[in-house]
Amino acid sequence: MGLEDFAILAASLAVAGLLVWPRISNAPLWRATITPLASIIGSGFLVLGPILSQSYGQWTPVAMALLCALAYAIGSAIRFNIAALDHGDHGRTGAMMEQAASWVLAFAYVVSVAYYLNLLGSFAVSLTPWDTDIAARGVTSAVFVVILVVGWTKGFAALERMEELSVGLKLAIIAGLLVGLGWFFAQKVGAGALIFNPAQRTGLGAATLLFGLVVTVQGFETSRYLGRNYDAALRVRSMRLAQWLSTGIYMVYAVLMAYVFEADQIETSETAIIGMMAFVAPVLPFMLVGAALAAQFSAAVADTSGSGGLIAELTKGRVSQRTGYAVLVLCGLALTWTLDVFEIISWASRAFAGYYMIQGFIAVVLARRHGRPTAVMAYFALVAALAALAMVFGQAVE
Repeated sequence: MGLEDFAILAASLAVAGLLVWPRISNAPLWRATITPLASIIGSGFLVLGPILSQSYGQWTPVAMALLCALAYAIGSAIRFNIAALDHGDHGRTGAMMEQAASWVLAFAYVVSVAYYLNLLGSFAVSLTPWDTDIAARGVTSAVFVVILVVGWTKGFAALERMEELSVGLKLAIIAGLLVGLGWFFAQKVGAGALIFNPAQRTGLGAATLLFGLVVTVQGFETSRYLGRNYDAALRVRSMRLAQWLSTGIYMVYAVLMAYVFEADQIETSETAIIGMMAFVAPVLPFMLVGAALAAQFSAAVADTSGSGGLIAELTKGRVSQRTGYAVLVLCGLALTWTLDVFEIISWASRAFAGYYMIQGFIAVVLARRHGRPTAVMAYFALVAALAALAMVFGQAVE
């Protein structure tokens, strides 16, 4: 084991220790941040690096920055809605739009959980002799059943605790990954060997692929549906914190990934990151499998929790949260056995973009209702328009 392996492990252990420190782990702001953060970093750091590096080459950090900026702009509209609704009602138009948005989000959650757990299945078998598509889907199906059983018997409290533990493990391993990549990057700089690959996608193709990756930075909207647990002000703060933390992680990751691999070392399979990290440090592939399992599980738990509460809210309690979990699992199993991961990513991105579009229009309505300046309404209209473009033109990775 080399010196870089020890540095990677030390960084992971240090972050893990920090996250279990009671002053942090019991802080209300951190606890409210866990759910959106779990979803946002559910899979982005696993699949975005290889996809963006192959497609955008030396422009990878720019592509990542644009993706994070789009997500933050959409998040600002949803945060405005959370705060505005805390001081008054929607009005008739806003209420109808919110109802439509919630149904779209319910569908988006179904697809996103399938996406997370299919990635989990792929990573779970990636370093085993049973690295096959059938085996991966079998693991995915088994985890769907586990989440259903826990949600059905224990409810949100148990799911939130499982999510919290998974997020801590995931962030600790991400810290190790960034230290390893930083070490590798520094060696390349010292040798004058940074690599500037040309972009493989430009123009309209580059834009539509970016729109198709919206789901990889999705998850901040879960704060909107935690009203039973946290007040509006805390939900707004925690969503903003989750987006800033995830943006920082993604940007550092993008810079470190973009200039250290030759074009023929970059693949776009769902588990490509494992092979690429083998060039960086021997310990990283094994740690990344652990991170993948934690990341996908925690994100799936976050969205499953959100979907159960959302379905119960939409049906005014006629369909319970437990029944909502069951519906999600059955639909997720159907997607698992009929689509591949990148097709699921594309469908999930379109579904969330549809939800974000409606939230943008709701922000316009609420801004007008509360007498906000025309510039504010125009900004939210622009956010809605960008989300609409993502919904219509977002493309899957080929």
